[in-house]
Amino acid sequence: MRTRTSTLIAVAILVAAAAAQSKPAGVVAAAELKSLVPTSYFYRGQSASVQMRNSGAIRTKGQKYVIAALVDTSGYASDVAAKYQGLFITEVKLKVGDADLAPGEYGFGFVGDKFLVTDIGANDALSTSSQRDENLKRPVPLKITEDGGGYRLYAGKKYVSLQVE
Repeated sequence: MRTRTSTLIAVAILVAAAAAQSKPAGVVAAAELKSLVPTSYFYRGQSASVQMRNSGAIRTKGQKYVIAALVDTSGYASDVAAKYQGLFITEVKLKVGDADLAPGEYGFGFVGDKFLVTDIGANDALSTSSQRDENLKRPVPLKITEDGGGYRLYAGKKYVSLQVE
């Protein structure tokens, strides 16, 4: 009986420890971004500096991440820089606007009324319509917000909806 009680207590302690290590799902706090967002990002044959102040992330219930950040695109050819404004890393399948995106490492850009996602070789991976939030009071270069059961990735007043699948 004593061994059984000891085993149950040990299991309870392990479950409590595992639960304590889990962080809540949702938009990741700015203080945590330093440990998640890379300081440089390889794309189309070059490494670019990441703008940490213009980064954001989502933590899923399964403790996986979706990360977006603007990068310094100086040095890239103008045709590449036109559609590559930042990095986009997802560890989970996403619905981006009305399109599906597989886990992977990508570049992204808001171009006209479109949100474009390209693989790290600058090949198109996804194109979907972006929206404009005219009611946004203080637009910033990049942020992620919760939106009902999903999220919005903003670049200024433009945004695209993200849904974790």
